Amino acid sequence: MSDFICWGLALSRAGAPVLERLDQGGLLQVHPEPGIGAAELLSRHWSEASAFVVVGACGAVTRLVAPLLQGKDQDPAVVVVDPQGRFAIPLLGGHGAGAESLSQRVAALLGGEAVLTGASSGSGQLALDHFGQAWGWRKGAGDWDALMKAAARGERIAVRQESGCPDWQDLQAAAPLLGSAAEDRPLQLVISSRRGPGCRWHPPSLWLGLGCERDTSLSLLERLLEQALDAAQLAPEAVAGLASIDRKGDEPALLELARRQGWPLRLFSAEALSEVPVPSPSQAVLREMGTASVAEAAALLASSPRPELLLEKRIERAQPGERGAATLAVAQTAGQWAPQRGRLHLVGSGPGQLSLLTPDARLALAESTVWVGYGLYLDLLEPLRRPDQLRRDGQLTQERDRCRLALELADAGLSVALVSSGDSGIYGMAGLALELWLERDPRTRPVFTVHPGLSALQVAAARAGAPLMHDFCTISLSDRLTPWATIEQRLRAAASGDFVVALYNPRSLGRDWQLGRARELLLEGRSAETPVVLARQLGRAEESVQLYSLGELPLEQVDMLSLVLVGNSTSRRQDGVMVTPRGYPGAELS
Repeated sequence: MSDFICWGLALSRAGAPVLERLDQGGLLQVHPEPGIGAAELLSRHWSEASAFVVVGACGAVTRLVAPLLQGKDQDPAVVVVDPQGRFAIPLLGGHGAGAESLSQRVAALLGGEAVLTGASSGSGQLALDHFGQAWGWRKGAGDWDALMKAAARGERIAVRQESGCPDWQDLQAAAPLLGSAAEDRPLQLVISSRRGPGCRWHPPSLWLGLGCERDTSLSLLERLLEQALDAAQLAPEAVAGLASIDRKGDEPALLELARRQGWPLRLFSAEALSEVPVPSPSQAVLREMGTASVAEAAALLASSPRPELLLEKRIERAQPGERGAATLAVAQTAGQWAPQRGRLHLVGSGPGQLSLLTPDARLALAESTVWVGYGLYLDLLEPLRRPDQLRRDGQLTQERDRCRLALELADAGLSVALVSSGDSGIYGMAGLALELWLERDPRTRPVFTVHPGLSALQVAAARAGAPLMHDFCTISLSDRLTPWATIEQRLRAAASGDFVVALYNPRSLGRDWQLGRARELLLEGRSAETPVVLARQLGRAEESVQLYSLGELPLEQVDMLSLVLVGNSTSRRQDGVMVTPRGYPGAELS
């Protein structure tokens, strides 16, 4: 979040490199000033900080923060990291203040381990009093302590959901906890836009349509808002934002109300509003504004595509000392509006070996609420997935569907990891996802970030020696998306240009002749003795890397889990490795 302030400090010089790595990863917003001791820094900034990451011993940090403790709901998160960066321990703030999630981000950046000891995380269960934040919801009233104690005792929690994304109930950590609201027990957990009994999460799904006279008093708008929500028993935490006609875009009270509440203000033209059917049109408003409705029409239009009008327009007039008059209506969107802009992470998972996953990709996975990808690739990453992270598997040939699903989830304000093997920008999902992302409104589309991964080309080259020391190219032999005539043209160009060539998607059960044809075309420009690397199942237990000549390459052993790396005219095999000389003259390096 933009208002999340995380301090970093080390209790000794040995911790400085750890802080530097966290800073380079963008985790820390603030650093200690020179000459200020840890105790003074903690005391000075305790009330304003969201979190502290302290490199040092748990005992020393405990003694430093003990005099500052105020209460569970007031204290910042404190994460302790050992000077080697092996462990990140949420010492204070647990899941409530975000210490557990922060420790997982720290561990991802450092390649270490988060040591979680909370009742929920320790047992692999969902923290019912915290999980909604990751789904973009706001916490409402209820006896949350009693709820968490009941969950800790292993009691089934009766739940009812009336709004917001329902996918969270598919979390493996949620399944042991949740029971039907129809069961014979009091309702304990409710996801709704309304007030009422039980512990409540409020997805931001309500849009307040407002119309007002020029220079209407702010106090009048605030009173109207409070009375309207009370009348319908709607929770202020469920409000997504305000909506009105564009002529009110400079109305001081309306702008101030949006600013104070932290709500966006959506403005619509009279033409757009006039097309919305409403229950309470006004001829007077039509003559004045060019539309028969402002409040109801704006609320419904903001709640599209499937709006429901929960409260027809109410009118409030000025009391002594006030000016103007205003109308307000409330509509609910079928889904939820994102209180924060979602994030779509394009994650390259590498060849599958977790040790080859880049720190950047590991951090993106740790920060994501939902993982979307082909099942085989997600299986390889499964040891890193927490119980509170949702997994959505897709089919191998349904790339467009996976991209759309990931974007829809990110549109709802979630942080989503769309996973490709290798590097997502090399025959992965980044290009298609970016094309679909560019079709969205720039004002509302989620943040789009590509996280690099190790491609099979790089891993195969590392295993085989140094075959990529000169110019090279990659060509996919799959003609599912590219006409074979185009692929042949590229193969001939690579052969005549004497490039080292990496062949992706070389052979499958349904495409068993293309690799043989590719060899014929490459042999037009190089010797049959040209060395070739055949790499299979890179980064996995079944990994195999063999060296052959181009003329003797065993085509029948190649499949879709293979990569074929063909050398150029200078490449050679020697002592079990392959090298393509760079051609350095003497000691002169260039």
